[in-house]
Amino acid sequence: MRITSALVDPALLDLPWSTPLEEWPAQHLVALPQGISRHVVRFVRLGGYVYAVKETGERVAEREYDLLRALERIDFPSVEAVAIVADRRTDDGEPLDPVLITRHLQFSLPYRALFSHTLRPETMQRLLDALAALLVRMHLTGFFWGDCSLSNTLFRRDAGAFAAYLVDAETGALHSSLSKGQRGEDLEIARVNIFGEALDLQAAGLLHESIDPEVVCEEVVQRYERLWHEITYEQQVEREARHDIEGRIRRLNEMGFDVAEIAVSTIDDGRYLVRPKVVDAGYHTRRLLRLTGLDAEENQARRLLNDLDAYRAESDLTDEQQAAHRWLTEVFEPVVRAVPAHLRRKLEPQEIFAQIIEHKWLLSEQAGRDVGMAPAVQSYLSDVLVHRPDEQAVLGMEIPTPR
Repeated sequence: MRITSALVDPALLDLPWSTPLEEWPAQHLVALPQGISRHVVRFVRLGGYVYAVKETGERVAEREYDLLRALERIDFPSVEAVAIVADRRTDDGEPLDPVLITRHLQFSLPYRALFSHTLRPETMQRLLDALAALLVRMHLTGFFWGDCSLSNTLFRRDAGAFAAYLVDAETGALHSSLSKGQRGEDLEIARVNIFGEALDLQAAGLLHESIDPEVVCEEVVQRYERLWHEITYEQQVEREARHDIEGRIRRLNEMGFDVAEIAVSTIDDGRYLVRPKVVDAGYHTRRLLRLTGLDAEENQARRLLNDLDAYRAESDLTDEQQAAHRWLTEVFEPVVRAVPAHLRRKLEPQEIFAQIIEHKWLLSEQAGRDVGMAPAVQSYLSDVLVHRPDEQAVLGMEIPTPR
């Protein structure tokens, strides 16, 4: 047996590598929802973490491992590659397929787990938005997926929306940039795969009668094309209206994208031709992390930052860092600590806080006044959170609260 690992964990040696993966005993396994896969996949818990173990060919495993490691280095939303275990043999000396080990993404769900009941149209729309945004971010990075589908994606709740993460990269390739043809091929693969998955959901009675599978697969492509155009189109700006350049950057920031570099050139009649040159997702996520140290999804970060900015204005604090520190210790942390231990596995802390902000707004609208944070927290815990299913990866693992 040979282990290539980015994480030195001696517990890996204790797993039954001489047994085919589909025959692993239950004592080593964790029951988690999983999507459709062409490979045998099992989940195991080692040292407080959950890992996905996938049996595949050696060259495929090595290629996917290298790709996932490369995506991790550029902070792309994907699962984390942990190890390859090769040269496996049974006790009788028969060769076994190598396995690829990845770390399971906590609080994430495959699309089929989200559709355990009949899928509402609004939920489908949010999933398509998340998948389209993932594809755009992927293509901006220069990554060709080659097998885009709902099955190869994990979804995390993101303040009323979803954030999408790449799970399967075995057909992918990382380039300096992608051609229009490569992007088109990825979109066509997505169209075909999503159509099949929607038909599968429909056959299982999990798709709302108003949802047409053919429309679903077209919509994800249309959403992608609208977002791609907004991020990359060349804009003509009048010489005396140069503030339009700043407006373009602000619009992209509001959509969650950072503009690291912009190309500006003049054309014959004195106007400017403007095109974002280097665009990266995660504008609000990075700002929240810089100010507070909190790591959140993009929509969560936007909502938390709005609350932070409102707190700063109400407190009349001019220093942004000082306001962020006080908001963290006086607002965010007390709310998270107010969640009873038995409810902390329902959602991650940043999602709970984002939902409490929304709940507080609804209660205030109903009352015609600001109801305050403490009553909103208690109402949310007793009326909303207690009825939600657990979404933490491993039931029984405590979520550390901020200090």
